[in-house]
Amino acid sequence: MSDAKTYPLMKDILGVAAVTIIADAGAAASPVFDRTAFLDAALNGLDGLSIMERVRHIADALHEALSTDYATAIHVVRAIAPHLTHSFQAIAVTEFVARQGLGDFDRSMEALADLTRFGSAEFAIRPFLAADPARTLAQMLRWTDHPNEHVRRLASEGSRPRLPWASRVPAMRDDPTLAAPILDTLRDDPSLYVRKSVANHLNDIGKDRPDWLVEHLQGWDRDTPRMSWIVRHALRSLIKKGDPRALALIGVAHGAQVRVTRLTVEPATVKLGEAVTITAELASLAQTDQRLVVDYRLHYARSAGKTAAKVFKLKTFDLAGSASATLGIRQVMRDFSTRRHHPGRHEVELLVNGLPMATAAFDLVMDDS
Repeated sequence: MSDAKTYPLMKDILGVAAVTIIADAGAAASPVFDRTAFLDAALNGLDGLSIMERVRHIADALHEALSTDYATAIHVVRAIAPHLTHSFQAIAVTEFVARQGLGDFDRSMEALADLTRFGSAEFAIRPFLAADPARTLAQMLRWTDHPNEHVRRLASEGSRPRLPWASRVPAMRDDPTLAAPILDTLRDDPSLYVRKSVANHLNDIGKDRPDWLVEHLQGWDRDTPRMSWIVRHALRSLIKKGDPRALALIGVAHGAQVRVTRLTVEPATVKLGEAVTITAELASLAQTDQRLVVDYRLHYARSAGKTAAKVFKLKTFDLAGSASATLGIRQVMRDFSTRRHHPGRHEVELLVNGLPMATAAFDLVMDDS
């Protein structure tokens, strides 16, 4: 039986229903808001736009509906946010600040700190970072002491070098020291929501500046639970690559004294939408305990006989001396907007402490029915 499900497109989150909700909230917030003008502008050409194009399009429609000075308009925009029903509706509202508020820094920063509670202002802060990095980072550093976790998270998330879907800010990618004070301040934050952002920010840095990341994290107290968690997640991309320095930071030796006694992928042939089960059996060749990081690299079939590889986590655990362990995971072969599958041979490569130890394979076929 197929595991395929129907998932709504991301862009549909900002469809006609969402536009109507924003229109109603605007009309309720202030008589200054022209509901008809907003609906006309927001719905015109909406269908053909992606999710982030819709965010910008709706922000421009807000400007059409608020033909007044920025100080008045931003007051109305802030009054709209509490009435919205989805975070992406609020993100479209924060985008108004990005597109109209660059000339009024202080008022815009106050608005973003307020609006981010309803839908993250991580995208809206980017134009301010690009225009005036020093001033914006100084404000973001002050946010690290804010009582609201959404505002503290904005300080880290909004300054990420590789923030998905966001405009690029070359300075943040070129110089990781710019945001380091923010990350160091938040590294022991009580909110997991904030700490996840710190880890993701650091993981971004590791993709461009791995040496800097490893050296910087060596100065953290990795014995504290919160920082230890961030370090493990911040190094995940380097660990998947088998970087020995990253492995050492989490107490793992590069390579392991183990033997793979079995690696299977079942069934041998699957259709798109179905799942395979990957099973691995490991036997320790050491007399003492070993810390193991076990991942698997899936080589996806591509057109013209090519492949594309992606590493997935399997398990991190301690294996006792001379002991054995059986690990398993189920993976559904399902299309996503970011990944389209092709028929053909798919190879699974088992990685233990960064080194390939065994391979297995299965065939993916397309259901023509």
